[in-house]
Amino acid sequence: MPIEKKIALVIAFRDFNDEEYLIPKQAFETVGFKTITVSNNLGQAIGAYGNETEVSLLLKDLKVKDFDAIVFIGGSGSARYLDDPNAHRLALEAILNKKILGAICIAPAILAKAGVLKNRKATVWSSNMDKSFIEILRKEKANYMAEPVVTDGKIITASGPATAKAFATTVIEKLK
Repeated sequence: MPIEKKIALVIAFRDFNDEEYLIPKQAFETVGFKTITVSNNLGQAIGAYGNETEVSLLLKDLKVKDFDAIVFIGGSGSARYLDDPNAHRLALEAILNKKILGAICIAPAILAKAGVLKNRKATVWSSNMDKSFIEILRKEKANYMAEPVVTDGKIITASGPATAKAFATTVIEKLK
């Protein structure tokens, strides 16, 4: 029997993006991967559209070596992690331990601020009215690509809810 893959899904305790969490989570579990939901609080996390999910592990307690992939979920709440030392530690440890590191929507900006996207290709959410997250990537020396999903080595970034399925598929392919 193949060894079960474990994925940490890092979400904001309030206002994570429901689609960016639920679509990949279901895709990962459908192929037999185990998912653990991680946040800065335990209990019922609430998405921007009202979906609730149980957080079973605190960000500060996550041990990267216990997982095959660390995936940061976007949504407005994930902006709280932009300067969070624990979030940055996870991103850095994922790279050091050669794990898959994923981020969708605005979450790639967390990776950029952690320093792991320097000289790497990545994408991030933006709109005609808000290019601030692209600016964070550029300021941190990432090579911004206006693509739905971008892979650079073991780092996978995606630009938002519409890319959730393609993002999940890319993470699954990298883990197989």
